[in-house]
Amino acid sequence: MMKYSVLFISVLSVLALNACERATVVVPANTVNVPVPGPAGPQGATGASGATAEKGATGATGATGTTGATGAEGAAGAEGAKGDKGKTGGDTVVIVPAPAPAPRR
Repeated sequence: MMKYSVLFISVLSVLALNACERATVVVPANTVNVPVPGPAGPQGATGASGATAEKGATGATGATGTTGATGAEGAAGAEGAKGDKGKTGGDTVVIVPAPAPAPRR
């Protein structure tokens, strides 16, 4: 049964593909030639340079300013208050630490 079904499908597909209508190619009778641009031409000559402008006149120097007035000297400051006399040492003990031992080598 399997042999016949494969053979039947093959024959059926060949017949179906042959039965299709082929498209007809139509060539127009009036063919219009479209012009195609050619290669670029040679480069044109360089244009002439413009005239150089004349240099302008130098401006005048400005006038020197006047010196300002000197300021007045300030007043002397007031003298500060005097401090009280300090107390005597009494029984103050001063401890002086021993020098650190030298590091071993």
